[in-house]
Amino acid sequence: MAQRFVVLDGDQTGQELLDEALRVLGEEVLGFELEPVRFDLSLENRRKTGNRVVYEAGAAIRDHRVAIKAATITPEGSGDVGSPNRILREEIDAQVILRTGRRIPGVRPIAGVFAPISVVRMARDDAYGAKEWREVSGDDEVAYRTEKISRSVCRAVARYAFIHAKRVGAKVFGGPKFTVSPVYEGMFKEEMDAAAAEHPDVTYEPQLIDATFALLLATSGDPLVIPSLNRDGDLLSDMVLQMFGSIAGSESMVISLDEAGMVSGVMAEAPHGTAPGLQGKNVANPMAMILAAAGMLAHLGVAEAQRASRAVYEATLESVFEGNRTADLGGTSSTTAFTDEVIRRVKSKIEVWRAMG
Repeated sequence: MAQRFVVLDGDQTGQELLDEALRVLGEEVLGFELEPVRFDLSLENRRKTGNRVVYEAGAAIRDHRVAIKAATITPEGSGDVGSPNRILREEIDAQVILRTGRRIPGVRPIAGVFAPISVVRMARDDAYGAKEWREVSGDDEVAYRTEKISRSVCRAVARYAFIHAKRVGAKVFGGPKFTVSPVYEGMFKEEMDAAAAEHPDVTYEPQLIDATFALLLATSGDPLVIPSLNRDGDLLSDMVLQMFGSIAGSESMVISLDEAGMVSGVMAEAPHGTAPGLQGKNVANPMAMILAAAGMLAHLGVAEAQRASRAVYEATLESVFEGNRTADLGGTSSTTAFTDEVIRRVKSKIEVWRAMG
């Protein structure tokens, strides 16, 4: 029986890159069948359904546990359908977003950074979904926003950061601006300290968020895991990925954890947006979406998917090392040519591994 997974179609170049990743997941490439359960999350269809399709997609992810999502447009105007990401993260009870900047073989990183840096950020609340309003005050106008975070999400992010750090041999570094916000951001710092006490074998070096940004530009040594608030992590992860060469150089994993701290659901995506200026030009970098597919495979829970995940990760990075690069990485490969080379290498790896038993 084919393993089912949820596919969330999107907008513009985001959809084109998802289509490239789905080519890598084909049965003729991996050697086993995956059955996509598809939902159209394009802006047009979200408006047409009043976001009903987003809620249906969230229910499907809860059922099937794994999904891969294209980048989608978030309209700017108030009163529109808003961000599907916020709805999906709430519907699948996601607590954590994991993005790891890692050295792209053959690509020179910025600021001499070589060791991996993982940003473990809150998947919901904080500045996203906050209530906003404006009031006239005399001759002036005042804008307000009410944000919230929960201790349960703070705890999940902090614990996952230490678990991930132990898994990859990194130290937990950074943190919130708790000196300025001892009640709001201080709650997150309390959970970081508690998680540190639970994992005394993991090096813990807390820093305020502004110092974290500054010190990252001077680091080139230890692998780092940085737990963060939602908004801080959004900004931080974009910078970290670009430090390694391209925001399209790594996958983004939206993760749901059960009460025991085990992964219960994953939505894999690229960390970049829909790139409308690149649509239809066959020049965008599909690397992040292909790595998202590899990340999703790792969570399918079957041995052949685990092997396929490794094959896709290795084939993608080896391909870049040997010169298969799109323009953002200083190369000349087209989108489809990049994917074609990854597919060739994945097929070769899987066939050789089968031959070796």
